[in-house]
Formats: sequence, C-alpha cells, structure tokens
Amino acid sequence: MLPQSRSQIQRLIKEGLILVAGRPGKANQPVKAGQNVAVDVPAPVEATPAPEALPLPIVYQDSDVIVVDKPAGMVVHPATGHASGTLVNALLHHVDDLSGIGGEKRPGIVHRLDRGTSGLMVVAKHDAAHEELARQFHDREVEKEYIALVWGEVMAGRRIDLPIGRDPGDRKKMSARARRSREAVTRITKAEHFGRMLTLAHLAIHTGRTHQIRVHLSAIGHPVVGDPVYGGVHRRVPGDLRAVTHLNRPFLHAAHLVFKHPGDSRKLAFTSPLPEDLQRVLDELHDKFDPALHGDP
Repeated sequence: MLPQSRSQIQRLIKEGLILVAGRPGKANQPVKAGQNVAVDVPAPVEATPAPEALPLPIVYQDSDVIVVDKPAGMVVHPATGHASGTLVNALLHHVDDLSGIGGEKRPGIVHRLDRGTSGLMVVAKHDAAHEELARQFHDREVEKEYIALVWGEVMAGRRIDLPIGRDPGDRKKMSARARRSREAVTRITKAEHFGRMLTLAHLAIHTGRTHQIRVHLSAIGHPVVGDPVYGGVHRRVPGDLRAVTHLNRPFLHAAHLVFKHPGDSRKLAFTSPLPEDLQRVLDELHDKFDPALHGDP
C-alpha cells in the first residue's frame, strides 16, 4: 500500500518511524485487524551535504588530518532527522581540502561521538589517512579517555568487560544483555568522590562500541548524570546536589586523544578541558563538597 520499496520500509522501521498501535513496529511483527499503523516518511535528504558556517573549534590540522573539539548537541553526520547542522556540514565549510572519503555523507569520519557528548575527534582528509586511522582504531592503538560524572560511588581501577549489542526492545538503544553483542571493555582510571552520591570518573575505552560508556556505567548501577536514555536523570535531587539539575545533556566529555600521525607515524596527543556547562556544574559541587573529606588525594 506504500510507494516505498521493501528496503526503504525496513529502514523506516529500524529508525523507529513506523508505529503499530502507537508503539515502534518490528520487521517481523504480525499485525491484527483494526490496528493503526502510522508511517512517518521524512523529507528526502540531499546526497551531498552542504557546507554550513557553524562554530567548530579546530584543535589541529595539516594536509592529512584535522582534530576538532566537537560541541555537545552536534550530530556527527547527516541522517534521517538531521540533514543539516552536523559536524560534516561544519567541516565542509571550514576545511577546503576535505575529501569525500567514507561515503558521500561522511567525509573523513573515522569514529563518532554521541550527539550529547562533547570532546575530541580526529577526521581524515584523504583516503590514505582514513585507511591508516581506521586501522589504528581497529587494532586498538588509539588512546581515548573520557570524563564522566556518574551516580553513586565507583572506584578507580575497576574494569567493565561486558559485550554490547542492540537492545531488542528499543532499536535506538544499546544493551549489555543483548543476544547479538560485541566485545566491549571500559576501565576507570581515576575517581573523585562527592560523598557516596556522585563520582567524577576518568575512563579509558579499549573498544569503541555505540554508547559504550553510557551502557557500561548504567549496567553496573552507576549511570552518567544527565543521561535520559540510560537512567541518569533523577527527578528528586538532594539540595547539595542541586547543581546537576542544570544539565541538559549527559555529563560526558572526550578529554584526551592520542594516535599516530597517518603520514609519518609521530605520536600526536591532544587534551580538551571540560566545556563551560560541565565545568560550571563541577565548580558548584566543589563548593558543596571537600574531596579531602571523602578519602581522595
């Protein structure tokens, strides 16, 4: 009954744009007489993203790579519902020599950060650089460290080794209990405690699965503060934690990135300070708590 092809309809189902009786439909779902099926067909997206003059902090660039400090709220590449305003649109405006590698909608993109996550990303400028950086990520030679504020008391040195896969009940979420999953390892390298209620954690990831840090921390009972998808938003917050109510995104920042230059193999290391919105919350918490009283150095 629809003009779209079978593959197009399957894609709409995966993106949660087809509802059966008000709930996201599944490709193999039997339907019943009288059920209402709602199909939301988004407007067509241009095959080639357009350059847009969006603010984009550039940390480093040469003829092979560019390192950017992605702002929170910016989607990495165009997709359904996000045809513009993405990192790719900004890159096409700010960088003249960016090639169309990685697919016409993802020029130079080697890895991603979630929309609500801020921090460092490296982008390749040509095919050879893209291939070498992709190899480094695949072989786990790239060092990535994140800073997250999490609920509860979690200790430094903890290793989270839980496979991650697509949540069978919600295609937009990932889960540590999925049947089809891939290896994922996260390690907590440092921890600053605010009583037993909050922990500022530094995390190193040895794999790069979708939503990895958010899923892992939620799975061990310490979700990222401000994360509405994985249980990090609390409606009732004690007065001394009131600062976290100012967050409008997860407290998660890609703070450190180390890789080998794809051209000459020299080691490049970059550090990004906490953005203003996260630092403001942390400053307010420091005003309420003295870390020295809670066993931290």
